[in-house]
Amino acid sequence: MFLGHFGVGFGAKTLQPRVSLGTLFLAAQLADLVWPTLLLLGVERVRFVPHFTATNAFDFVYYPFTHSLVGELLAGLLLGLGYW
Repeated sequence: MFLGHFGVGFGAKTLQPRVSLGTLFLAAQLADLVWPTLLLLGVERVRFVPHFTATNAFDFVYYPFTHSLVGELLAGLLLGLGYW
């Protein structure tokens, strides 16, 4: 799943060739870059449950800001305005 975000950056590069690939990668990874900070601040929550899934021990309890459609739209808008 994590690597798929880079695919979005590569795909966006074909649509917007003037934008640097690094900026597109940052935009695609923004949720996963902000999430640990909000987790450490106690804004979002996760539980560690051994063998929760076959590949991951995270039970994502509450993460409405970094991984929600509205949160991502707002983050994209802010990033776009900052880039503009």
